[in-house]
Amino acid sequence: MNPALSKQISVVLVEPQSPGNIGMTARAMANFGVSDLRLVNPCQYLHPEARKFAVAAAPLLGSARIFPDLGAAIADLPMAVAATRRTGKLRGELLDVADAACLAAGNPPADRVGLVFGREDSGLTSEEVSLCSHSAAIATAPEVGSINLAQAVLVFLYEFTRQPLAAERAEPALVERPVQAELEGLFGQMEQVLTQIAFLNPSRPAAVMNRLRRMIHRADIDRDDVSLLRGMWSQLQWSINDWRGRKRGG
Repeated sequence: MNPALSKQISVVLVEPQSPGNIGMTARAMANFGVSDLRLVNPCQYLHPEARKFAVAAAPLLGSARIFPDLGAAIADLPMAVAATRRTGKLRGELLDVADAACLAAGNPPADRVGLVFGREDSGLTSEEVSLCSHSAAIATAPEVGSINLAQAVLVFLYEFTRQPLAAERAEPALVERPVQAELEGLFGQMEQVLTQIAFLNPSRPAAVMNRLRRMIHRADIDRDDVSLLRGMWSQLQWSINDWRGRKRGG
């Protein structure tokens, strides 16, 4: 286990339905030296069952932070990895958990990494996956591919804390990576402009926006890049104020 990586990790549970699973998640976190637990609209996370399954890690339940939605829970994170096994055009590239962990190991020491897990019965929605910078899966037998929530957390924590630190960490990082809230501001601005010029299908805007999100995430832009893009899209937004819409054939 790499303690330096453990300190960077935040575990995010989206609408967990079982206090026992929350308790077992806390125990798994303690096993790997991770202390930042974030819960999105959870069930009774201080329920006796949660404390029972947390065992010695029960204090993590009391220090858990509660959020109304996933966007708020990962707003301050430069990297957020959605745990999912479902694929599709709206979900983008699905990494193996070990490959996602290798990417995280190359982050600057100050950058936190969120590991995001969905509901026990339905996982994460496509919209929630799109809010994350990456998505990853645990390779399992196709016949019984679904894994218990706490077991999935355990596997992810094992992979993310056992990776060696990337060599580039030896030199101070000169690039400041944007957090998810800053990127969401950019994505919102892009969607507003593209809607105004009738580029997006109003009934399925995610078909285009999710591809644009993935392009930006793959580019691994820094905060200066975000400022440049925000300025560019602001100018575009201003310049189309009097635009009458897409031309139609005469």
